[in-house]
Amino acid sequence: MTNIVVTRREEMPAFPLVELKPGTIFCTDQPFTVDEFYEMVNEDTNAELVEGVIVMKSPVSYQHEALFNFLYTMLNLYTKEQELGQVLGSRTAVRITNHTAREPDLLFVSRERLGIIHKNDIQGPPDLAVEIVSPWDSPREIVAKQSEYEQIGVREFWLIDQPKQQIFIYDLDSKGSFCKRQIQEGVICSTTVKGFKIKLEWLWCKPGNFPKILRIVQELLGNSGG
Repeated sequence: MTNIVVTRREEMPAFPLVELKPGTIFCTDQPFTVDEFYEMVNEDTNAELVEGVIVMKSPVSYQHEALFNFLYTMLNLYTKEQELGQVLGSRTAVRITNHTAREPDLLFVSRERLGIIHKNDIQGPPDLAVEIVSPWDSPREIVAKQSEYEQIGVREFWLIDQPKQQIFIYDLDSKGSFCKRQIQEGVICSTTVKGFKIKLEWLWCKPGNFPKILRIVQELLGNSGG
């Protein structure tokens, strides 16, 4: 059950937000701005700001964390070898509006656009954003994130639904709208990370059964001429 904490600004408690339980929604009589949110949290606070309301995120599953580590390590190694840009993980905030900051599970910013990376957050659309769905993620929240990434102009968005073993990939068209991409022959080829591709079946591996990352990266580098 969601725990909702509502208070007035002048009556805000002195405890740090890290003490709030996962799943707690914290708000006052005025919406928080992104900058205010950053003043209230630290690197130990697992939270997002959604339309001026602070949402304490729930812990992820072992399967979720295993897939994240697999994708992050593989993508990070590949992009570093190719000098393509910067890969960041799930504790990096992306500023959507003045009252909303999201933390995608994985994001990539190309070398030419590294200027959007600031001290506290990404101020501009990442080239690639990846969200890994957990069993307790509501459809409403999933759709909201997709809409927000489209709104700020993320060029490529992966939505990986582990419980249903489905993936939805969207590319930004010339009109600034997401278009759903069809996956061909069980292989996902990134449109923003040149030469990077993975097999669809890898996404559903059990923890401990993922293929060897170094071997995959070496093959990718060989195919790309790196």
